[in-house]
Amino acid sequence: MSDLLRVERDEHLLVWTLQRPEVLNAFNRPLLRTLMSEAERARHDRSIRCVIVTGAGERAFSAGADLKERRGMSLDDTREYVHLIRTTFDAVARLPFPTIAAVNGMAFGGGMELLLACDLRVMAESARVGLTETSIGVMPGAGGTQRLPRLIGVTRAKELIFSARRVGAEEALRLGLVNRVVATEEVLAAAKQMAHEIAAQAPLAVRASKHAIDAGLDAGIAAGLDIEASAYALLLPTQDRLEGLRAFAEKRPPKYRGE
Repeated sequence: MSDLLRVERDEHLLVWTLQRPEVLNAFNRPLLRTLMSEAERARHDRSIRCVIVTGAGERAFSAGADLKERRGMSLDDTREYVHLIRTTFDAVARLPFPTIAAVNGMAFGGGMELLLACDLRVMAESARVGLTETSIGVMPGAGGTQRLPRLIGVTRAKELIFSARRVGAEEALRLGLVNRVVATEEVLAAAKQMAHEIAAQAPLAVRASKHAIDAGLDAGIAAGLDIEASAYALLLPTQDRLEGLRAFAEKRPPKYRGE
């Protein structure tokens, strides 16, 4: 376990907690490298069925880039940092199993870009989120300009990015930015409930579904249907598929093993 990122295991579930509450869980380079390392480690662990990402403390999921660190960077250092944060969040987005952001507090700039890199989002009713980069003379550089329009539509995404506007939980839910809004003290529990619901399903089928959705989004409908068909075909010889059929016939819960 790192001092910067707490990693907890709960059966087939991992919980990653950004561990810099004294600076609102802002991303410095050591935290980003640690998150990247954990993502690469988890990618190769076939027993993992879901990951939750959250922030330590009661105030913030993440306030974004550590601006105190950024102020001391040269231009080359800044370019390296932007590349690091982008590739780190890409590594989270490319994980083969579902990811859930438990948004326990503010998520601005890079903090919002991390929750956008996750598949699903549970948000505290007291939290606020926003891509605030244009207010400090830059733009979203870790996936925000690409992931937000795909999630809520181009026009709404442009409004939020151009204005650097921060939105509360109810508006985020209305926009389709988050899946659920819950009481602040219930965020992690609600995310875990969602994760366990996912983990109870056939893991190979869930992974194949994620791949088909994500790969198909960047393809035309014909290519997307081919991607879906190929992913489906890979599930046909699996033991999990046969177990699902047996469990249905025997009227019992299935016991999936990811085989």
